[in-house]
Amino acid sequence: MHLSNIKLWNYRKFGSKTFELSKPSLNLEFTKGLNVIIGENDSGKTAIVDAIKLVLKTHSYDYIRVEDEDFFQDSLRFRIELKFSNLLDEEAAHFTEWLGWDTDNGGKVTPYLKLIYDVRRIKERVLPSDVRAGADDEGYPLTAEARDYLKATYLKPLRDAKNELVAKRNSRLAQVLLGDVAFKGKEDNHELLSLFKQLNSSMTEYFEGNLQVNSPVPTSSSTVPQDGKKIKDNIDKYVQNFYGAHAETEFFASENTLKSILEKLTLGLKNEINLGLGTLNRLFMATELLHLNKQNWTGLRLGLIEELEAHLHPQAQMQVVEYLQKQDDIQLILTSHSPNLVSKLKLQNLIVCYGGNAFPMGSNHTKLEKNNYKFLEKFLDTTKANLFFAKGVIFVEGWSEEILLPSLAKLIGIDLTAQGISIVNIGNIGFEHYIRIYLRENEPHMKIPVAVVTDLDIQVYERTENNFNKLDEKLIESQIITKKTEMEDKNRNNIKYFIAPSWTLEYSLLKSTTLKKEFKQTLKDSHTKTNWDNDYELELARKLINGGLHKTDVACRLASVIDEDLDKIESEREIELDQNDDYIGYLLDAIRYVAGVSDNADNG
Repeated sequence: MHLSNIKLWNYRKFGSKTFELSKPSLNLEFTKGLNVIIGENDSGKTAIVDAIKLVLKTHSYDYIRVEDEDFFQDSLRFRIELKFSNLLDEEAAHFTEWLGWDTDNGGKVTPYLKLIYDVRRIKERVLPSDVRAGADDEGYPLTAEARDYLKATYLKPLRDAKNELVAKRNSRLAQVLLGDVAFKGKEDNHELLSLFKQLNSSMTEYFEGNLQVNSPVPTSSSTVPQDGKKIKDNIDKYVQNFYGAHAETEFFASENTLKSILEKLTLGLKNEINLGLGTLNRLFMATELLHLNKQNWTGLRLGLIEELEAHLHPQAQMQVVEYLQKQDDIQLILTSHSPNLVSKLKLQNLIVCYGGNAFPMGSNHTKLEKNNYKFLEKFLDTTKANLFFAKGVIFVEGWSEEILLPSLAKLIGIDLTAQGISIVNIGNIGFEHYIRIYLRENEPHMKIPVAVVTDLDIQVYERTENNFNKLDEKLIESQIITKKTEMEDKNRNNIKYFIAPSWTLEYSLLKSTTLKKEFKQTLKDSHTKTNWDNDYELELARKLINGGLHKTDVACRLASVIDEDLDKIESEREIELDQNDDYIGYLLDAIRYVAGVSDNADNG
């Protein structure tokens, strides 16, 4: 069985002013294997994990209780529903009286288990509430035995892996081992108990001076050490004076139960000492996977791991998550802030938290097609994966736009980094693969503002033999209108296209009334052997057609000029923004859109 769905009503940030059972604040589906919940800070990742823990509790007996902060704003009631599907017969047998039944399109009937946790409060007093189960909206109380089969394994964020793996009372290592088939049910007759009795007997003989040990000296096969006996005799001397002549002490190891023996164990790596936090963290996760994969267990196999990347360097993150994706027999629900980790995940395993909702990236939920998934799994690297953590996204064709846009944003008083906006350079014009990430099959729709910045790609000049001639303006204008209409027809929901008004970014910059002077100078500085004095427009067209323009270098130089000018006091600045400059207006409009600033507004 696996957790297939969670519904939340007025739990933490997932809430509304009204409480209607037919309209949950969050309705999220999980896959059977790996689920990784990602998103910006305070987007609800931890709330989802905590809701699951609150209902199921954990094998490590974490202290979990309802707090006032669990209620959405001033609401007096929250509700959590968990649905478990794909129950095997031996699993369903534990919950016979609480099961519901699903019927698929083919008429096949399968059991499911729905847990209900409905909590109310009066002012600041939380009323007692039990976890119930059943197919209706109320359910019936679960027995303690049934609940024991539904506990989750939980690894907290910033976990102290070293403390969990060392010998101590109630260590997590001992808990995991006691639950394994090698130890479970053998508390009275396990082999370790016999070994411990032998150790106890040997210690007694040592302190009585009767223990024979192999001698390192070749002339003697064994020796009987007396150091222990001397210690015991000295203590006995005092004891006999305190208690009487017949009193005698005895050394033995206490609490020789299987649990106490396992609590004396520490887990490490063979031939390795002074293990770092990253290695200890991986050891800890490996131990928990042993617990989730234990044999003869007919209960839930669910692992909750917050911030998988904690204490792991990027390469280790990728190594761990690649292996976790191969786990078929257990379900894992993870949270992460790491683009490195996300770049190694299959897109179907992702759940994006944004705007008080959560959006699974599986094929049942998005407009992504099979070829889109294949493309993105190859090209969604670490630099592009940051789009999943952004409050707004600008897709661009190449390096020039990526380099120039942050500087242009500062020109109108917008800091893209501070606004949580990502610029994603896809290196081509295959935007459709990426924008489909944000298109949903059904409501709720994603509201992340997505801007697509692209060139018009309608040449103003043409090459005929050795000459470069300007094309007819009316013909170009007609082509521009047709092309812009085609591009703007791709706008939908939160996705908007912003198109260069003429040919390319560089050609538009040359026409810009705001940056024309600075752009001409960067062309000169980047192409020192070109005679720009004759005709800037013709020389630029020649390089655009022949592919000889150093686009990235020109963009770097122009961005530096803008940044340096903005560092001056206002009265000394040379660049003055022309609000009617249509040739860079499409770039500024894209920035304003993702930043949530109205058109033609200037924050500077």
